[in-house]
Amino acid sequence: MWDPTDAAWEENLAAARAYYAETGTLAAPVTATALDKPVGQWLANCRKKGGLGKDTTTAARRAQQLAAIDEDWRPGWPVDWQRTYAAVARLLATGAELDDIVPGVTAGGTDIGAWLHRQRQHVVWEGLTERQRARLTDLGVTPLPPQQTPTKASRGGSAAFERGCAALAQYRARTGTVGPISRSHIETITINGEEHQVKLGVFLSNTKTRRAGLSAAQLQRLAGLGLDWAVEPKLRSCHQRDRLS
Repeated sequence: MWDPTDAAWEENLAAARAYYAETGTLAAPVTATALDKPVGQWLANCRKKGGLGKDTTTAARRAQQLAAIDEDWRPGWPVDWQRTYAAVARLLATGAELDDIVPGVTAGGTDIGAWLHRQRQHVVWEGLTERQRARLTDLGVTPLPPQQTPTKASRGGSAAFERGCAALAQYRARTGTVGPISRSHIETITINGEEHQVKLGVFLSNTKTRRAGLSAAQLQRLAGLGLDWAVEPKLRSCHQRDRLS
């Protein structure tokens, strides 16, 4: 018997195979298309709870079909991370060397060189899952040596400020965003082999409240991590005018 639902599934599955053949991953953005099918949105729906159907047998069979194309079709980490990783892996497969992938090298509009450098930073590397680190290691990527963290107040900020920034960098690398972060959130980081429980939500709230007392270097550090409120007012105004124009 011909089932229109199964027929639609097979058509979308064929589009997924075509997309993988072109990109080397099923971590497609929601806007991606293949064979005139909205494969990106379809894959996003498949990754949702119950997205493969209510029948458990059918859902298991469909999951196996997708895994046969790409074992990381539903990764346990942000899809954006997986997509960028796949772009690096694909570039290396074409003959490029790791040393060639430096900040400024892009793929699909993403600076994969900057992304790769960020993954190698000790605090970011420690924040990755074991499976993420294994995939990078398979490509020959290794973490950079850990930097000595200041234990006393310095021009760049106190040890607590440094730990807060490190926790925010780790959170951003893992989730792809810097907020909103709940006040109760705690981020566990490892610095020089020592584990720290950083109350990241409290750190961000307190730091924003005390913004006027932060040094220019501290504000620049926070702005570099993606916090818009840390940008100097004059620069923020210019940025807003640029966007309006």
